[in-house]
Amino acid sequence: MNSAFSPLDWAIFVFYLLVLAFSSYIFSRAKINSTKEYFTSSNSISALAAAISIVATTQSAATFLGVPEFSYKNNFTLLGFYFSSLLAVLFVAYVFVPKFYEIKALTVYELLEKRYGAKAKQQAGLMFLVGRVLASGARLYIAALAISMILFLDISLFHMLISISLLLAGALIYTYFGGVRSVIYSDIIQTIVYVSAGIVVFYYLYTSLRIENIYETLNSLGKLQVVETSLDGKFSIFGLLGGWLLLNIAAFGLDQDMTQRVLSCKGTKQAQYSLILSIVITIPIVLLFLGLGALLFLHYQNNDVVQSFGSEKITIFMYYILNEMPEGLRGFVTVGAIAAALSSTNSVLGAMSSVAIEDLYKPYKLKHSKNIDETHFLKASRLSVLFFAFLLFAMATLSYFWQRYLEVSLISFALGVMAFAYTGLLGVYFGAIFTKRGSAKLVPVALFGGFITVLLLQTSAFGFSLGYDWQIVAGSVVAFCIMMIGKNNG
Repeated sequence: MNSAFSPLDWAIFVFYLLVLAFSSYIFSRAKINSTKEYFTSSNSISALAAAISIVATTQSAATFLGVPEFSYKNNFTLLGFYFSSLLAVLFVAYVFVPKFYEIKALTVYELLEKRYGAKAKQQAGLMFLVGRVLASGARLYIAALAISMILFLDISLFHMLISISLLLAGALIYTYFGGVRSVIYSDIIQTIVYVSAGIVVFYYLYTSLRIENIYETLNSLGKLQVVETSLDGKFSIFGLLGGWLLLNIAAFGLDQDMTQRVLSCKGTKQAQYSLILSIVITIPIVLLFLGLGALLFLHYQNNDVVQSFGSEKITIFMYYILNEMPEGLRGFVTVGAIAAALSSTNSVLGAMSSVAIEDLYKPYKLKHSKNIDETHFLKASRLSVLFFAFLLFAMATLSYFWQRYLEVSLISFALGVMAFAYTGLLGVYFGAIFTKRGSAKLVPVALFGGFITVLLLQTSAFGFSLGYDWQIVAGSVVAFCIMMIGKNNG
């Protein structure tokens, strides 16, 4: 294993931290007077800026390291997931987005208030908050693992706490002061950084391989397969048009973490364009990192690679970073991983705060006290950002201990919990938009019904097993059927 950071690596790392500090100061200078400005920038964001921010939100350190792992072990069929995403965003753009802008929503859950009442909005908001704390806290833990391995060459508790704190501090300097506008503009910087890191590593690997006809070699080995024709394949055509499509509809249309950027655009058409453009930008980025994994396959195909770091299993890209990456490039890739982690962490802090304040706290406070101005709610919004940062820190720290002392995988559950929640939300929203049935009383039952269906299918509790994509279909159908029990609700 290589030694710790060289002076050049540390210089690159420190320079990146200075860029973070300077850009956060610049982006946070604009005066904010209301929660509408804090959470949606008063609908002043361009489609391109929102699109790049959506891209950054979908990419995390797990994606940065995990996409090369997929192509290293498999092929390029992961691309199918993103073509499924394109179909999903077209649906969201032309079905959900006009309805959000029609009611001038600050959060996506306000649509349920319009249809089923305030309690429905609050219940969906609470499900989002619980799911996001678990999923994003686990994602933060995974990102901190990578940072601790690279910076300190160990994953001791002290170094893990430093890594978690570093990532949260980087996210907070944008979110706390500047709100969503600062987050969106910072996401542009983070996207440029981690994509540039990917390009540089790709070029370095490509030029260092002593193999003629790299494309032909990979193609002959089946590594460049894009379309999965097998029914048993993870990204089969049927799955992409079924469960994965539903999952993407929920992620891009019903998850405040993603849709906050969409709700910040200048109007409906700009919001629609931002969604579609985000996938158009994402596909070549994913292709880049899939290509990186394919090159790593060629690099290591004749070597025995033990993908572990102590007790932790690591991806092939992480193995390469730790063992073979040259001086200078290692520092650049480290800031790329941090950039990918920050772009997903700062967005989730703003999203959770918007739901907590707009859907839960503000209605309660205004109901009990009429004479409260926006200054109070703006202060509460910033405090809630700090509160959720603390919860993410606690969840990431819990994940560290859980992984070491308990056999049950908290990480797998926490990372999947948001997808479990999506099924209930899909059933409720489809009932609200496409039918006149359902009721406020059935909303929590449907949300729970979708969640528990997927959870039970994970354990074969029904005596049979389904692929993950079809679990999403089953959970969504159960939630939708529950909503259909209710009487007509116009």
